[in-house]
Amino acid sequence: MTNVLDGPRREIRRILHGGVPQWVSVSDDGAALLLNDGRRVDEATAVYMAPCDPTKILCIHLNYDSRRVEFRAKPLTTPTYFQKPLTTLNAHRGVLNRPADSKYLNYEGEIAVVVAHPMRNVEPGDVWEYVAGFMPSNDVGLHDFRDTDAGSMLRVKGQDGYCPVGPGLVSGVDIGQQTLRTYINGSVVQEDPVSNMTFPIDYILADLCRHITLLPGDIVLTGTPANSRPMSLGDVVEVEVTGVGKLTNTVAEIPAPHNLAGFLPTESEEVVRVARGGDWWAERDAERAQAASAGGR
Repeated sequence: MTNVLDGPRREIRRILHGGVPQWVSVSDDGAALLLNDGRRVDEATAVYMAPCDPTKILCIHLNYDSRRVEFRAKPLTTPTYFQKPLTTLNAHRGVLNRPADSKYLNYEGEIAVVVAHPMRNVEPGDVWEYVAGFMPSNDVGLHDFRDTDAGSMLRVKGQDGYCPVGPGLVSGVDIGQQTLRTYINGSVVQEDPVSNMTFPIDYILADLCRHITLLPGDIVLTGTPANSRPMSLGDVVEVEVTGVGKLTNTVAEIPAPHNLAGFLPTESEEVVRVARGGDWWAERDAERAQAASAGGR
């Protein structure tokens, strides 16, 4: 088996062309996508699909120290995980839908790792031979539902389309030497070197596959840095991984569900704290300091 980190860089993408899914490569100048039969497609007009077919999407909590510090969490000694439904899968240039009765739709720029071969009880040192490649991803979360699901985040992170990945699946890149960035409307809002992960990618996959068989196409999301914040309607959010690519999505509104059964969106202290991260902490601490000062006069 080949090592996914070994060069040269290779990239495959998948698009919907003529109603048929097509695997394509990218022209040297990036302006065209090349079908295997020799046809060329204008990249700017291509309709993208996710470049993998997972049986599961697994995600890690708090894997950048900047994120842990932002939430005033204790140093971690072992990873914890959650799962996103397959219906969250979205693609490059896909739309991120915020229901009309909600307001805290957050970006979380991440690196997605895709499995190439069945993995079970693989040692960390052998992990790279089982990996197909890497993609930018966005672990989108609707924090209005933070007060339900007993911490599983099923409705926060599991709504339709809340796992965009792409545009391509890239191998032949030393992922540990890259940098992760998120942009909102062209401005950088998250940035952290991959080397700042608390638990490196090979450790995460080895940990997961001790007891869970990872299958070809499965996706593992590897954590987000500090400064995840709510997006606004019309925002263009981009997640870039140097050496890998840049994923672009747009935020839009959809009607709130007419079915009112079950838990409805809330705006509790926890919802606001998690959605606004360090902004919330700073604001709350300033308010408390002001109240204490006023009380002392």
